[in-house]
Amino acid sequence: MFKPVNRYIVFEKTPTTIENDSLIVLPDDYKPAEEKFIEVNSISSAEDVRFVIQHPSKLVIDASMIEEIRVGTTNYSVILDNYVVGILE
Repeated sequence: MFKPVNRYIVFEKTPTTIENDSLIVLPDDYKPAEEKFIEVNSISSAEDVRFVIQHPSKLVIDASMIEEIRVGTTNYSVILDNYVVGILE
């Protein structure tokens, strides 16, 4: 079990659906622009996070500040608490 410290929050990305019903043909290497803010599900957080999070919670975060950590064969997505812009209720 990975326990975050130093204001980090562990989360998992919320699945998104991609529709491919376009009549326009795009190159195979085309990637749509990524959203600046995304919705994620919190898993756990450090004790010193500066606001209360009931896990699991839906958070809106700055996607450009996501950090990916690999420990052994497990991947964790983490972000500092100051890059959380909101909690969805």
